[in-house]
Amino acid sequence: MEKFNTPLIEPIIPFPQTPETAREYIAAHGLCVSEIARKHGLHRLVLFDLLRGKRKGQRKQSHVGAVLLGLKKNPEQVT
Repeated sequence: MEKFNTPLIEPIIPFPQTPETAREYIAAHGLCVSEIARKHGLHRLVLFDLLRGKRKGQRKQSHVGAVLLGLKKNPEQVT
């Protein structure tokens, strides 16, 4: 089985977060979800779905988005 290699993603929001605290962080810091998505090559609805709790961030763009939003820890980071 081939491992999916996710490039090292630097989270925009510190880990760990819940969708609610991530939304609060974005609002408090004046960030734009669409701009975050555009900057990282993601579809904006992926991030909106993560923030609404509709996606879990398990695969592909959803996983990358969850790491960016601090909902998941990046598995490539050395602890």
